[in-house]
Amino acid sequence: MSGARLVWHQFRYDLKTFWRDPAAVGFTVAFPLIFLFIFVTIFGNEPTRVAGGVIKGSTYYVPGIVALGLISASYLNLAITLTILRERGVLKRLQSTPLPRWVFIAGRIGTSIVITFLLAAVLVLLGRLVYGVSVPGSTLPGALLALLIGAVSFCSLGFAISAVIPTENSAPPITNAVILPLYFISGIFIPSSQIPEGMQRVADVFPVKPLFDALLTAFDPNTTGVGIAAADLAVVAAWGVAGLALAARGFRWTPRGD
Repeated sequence: MSGARLVWHQFRYDLKTFWRDPAAVGFTVAFPLIFLFIFVTIFGNEPTRVAGGVIKGSTYYVPGIVALGLISASYLNLAITLTILRERGVLKRLQSTPLPRWVFIAGRIGTSIVITFLLAAVLVLLGRLVYGVSVPGSTLPGALLALLIGAVSFCSLGFAISAVIPTENSAPPITNAVILPLYFISGIFIPSSQIPEGMQRVADVFPVKPLFDALLTAFDPNTTGVGIAAADLAVVAAWGVAGLALAARGFRWTPRGD
């Protein structure tokens, strides 16, 4: 069987496994939809100031929750599931099968990317139908590129952090402890105009805010051109490369006790 067919087979298996797990679907897909409803309801649809001018509150929160959903589908989902599979010996047993390791990794990453794009489409459609958020037109290339680079980069970070998580029970608190503070200082939960400048500068160093800013650029009606935020995406991609390097050195296929 060719490498492409192996990857396709593994991808289909991983995707079916994901949709058959109610907890994974609820955490990855349902939570972002709930967050979008909560934040727009609480903070209203009042004008919000961003770098490009003033936009509706819902226009601000849709790309923010898309970024949150992307991170849930890639970084959080991979870090937690890979740790569980490792500690239960599934990854170790996988080594004794004819399946190449790279095919397993490609299947997992492909599944995360597809879920990311599906979730983004649902969030954008909900934002359009319920809150009247404009769907990117000429800036669609910028939005798609941000989703792709973001998904691949956070998948790399998911593989990387799974290497340092000691047990399956500690996977959810560790991964969330890393990402939750970044949500707050990156403007995902609180409009950037209300965040102190010092915290924003700290957030600029990490990948969450640049990802959000790249998506916001594509959703901002004031944006001209194709909406590609090259500088922000470069930061996200750099973190992805760093995550890939760390994963290549430290990713474990055997339980910590072995």
